[in-house]
Amino acid sequence: MNSLIGLLVGAIAGLHIATWGMYKDAPHEGFNAARFSRSIFVGAFAGALLAQLPGVRPGAGGLLVLFGLSYVAERAVTEFWKTFLRTEDQSKYFIPMQFHILGRVVHSRVARAAAGAAAVAVGLCLLIAADAFVDAGRQLPRLLLVGIVGSLGGWYSAVGGASKDAPIEGFETLKFFRSPVVAALFALLLSPFEPDPIVIAFAALGFTIATLETYKTFCFPSKPRGKFAGKLIHHPEMLIRRRLFAPIYAAIWVTLLASFLVGHVMSG
Repeated sequence: MNSLIGLLVGAIAGLHIATWGMYKDAPHEGFNAARFSRSIFVGAFAGALLAQLPGVRPGAGGLLVLFGLSYVAERAVTEFWKTFLRTEDQSKYFIPMQFHILGRVVHSRVARAAAGAAAVAVGLCLLIAADAFVDAGRQLPRLLLVGIVGSLGGWYSAVGGASKDAPIEGFETLKFFRSPVVAALFALLLSPFEPDPIVIAFAALGFTIATLETYKTFCFPSKPRGKFAGKLIHHPEMLIRRRLFAPIYAAIWVTLLASFLVGHVMSG
């Protein structure tokens, strides 16, 4: 796939991320153009690189896979940076964004880097295990195999999210199981567009994040996100201004849904 197309798809994924991020955070932090643009540039760079993967195909289905891959790549890079590398005043948050243990922020750069390395190592072990499972499960029905492997990214996300949030806001059973279930469903939807279950799993996790963040941000616009729970709104004007971005966000979702429809029609 052409790198320019990958760059465009990745930029759209980044714009999607930047919009829900701004929508939930701007009333507390204000609008910051550099912060808003960050996800767009990271997504664009990721999309341009991922477009070179041999398994990423042209057509509506291939573009959907690339969108999901770019989405999860942007989230992985940005969240790793914010959690393990960035140093920022955490007093403005109810739930710290920096790596913490039971709510106590770890200030040592070395310790945070070591924790980040451990998180990457766990992810790589999970990837190796998933690849071994795919090789061992070739005799399983394809949809069953895709569903199981596709849920793994959701489990990784659920465990990571619970380890960060649960010590402060409590453990929520439905919230914990939500990510793996949604990831498995998206993996099944993406399965006609990509033969490799591992690639499908990553793309499905991207769509899982997009869907759940849309649900949390736009279905409950008046409810502060967990990290700002109980915190004052310092920029109330953004409660109105942020609505200007909603049509762009909706247009991206309409395009994605249309692409799913076209992709399944063409593959069926």
